[in-house]
Amino acid sequence: MKLNAGIVTSKLAETKAFYTQTLGFGVTFENEFYLLLHTPGGASEISFLLPNHPSQQPLFHKAFQGQGMYLTIEVEDVDKLYKELKNKGIQMKIDLRDEPWGDRHFAISDPNGIGIDLVRYSPQEQK
Repeated sequence: MKLNAGIVTSKLAETKAFYTQTLGFGVTFENEFYLLLHTPGGASEISFLLPNHPSQQPLFHKAFQGQGMYLTIEVEDVDKLYKELKNKGIQMKIDLRDEPWGDRHFAISDPNGIGIDLVRYSPQEQK
């Protein structure tokens, strides 16, 4: 089984620019109403669909309203990525920090208002 989250949005061009230029995603497929992106290395994908497109069933017509969703992207060097994004002028929603449970992370948001948590997980001790 493989999961591909999909977001219905009218901001396909802005979304493509953000994920490819800011986070280094690649384009797997795109047409005039659909955009499928993959993470660097191709391990995961995310898709974006124009709202109210006649090729789609009504279930997939309503646009995302910009709240109540987040993505977590695990990275090897969260400090390096934080510096790179700061240098690009990307606004930080949560500055780089260490959590009491051991994770180190920061957060940004995409053009659709989706929070993106960029994290380096720390293994938890078994008790």
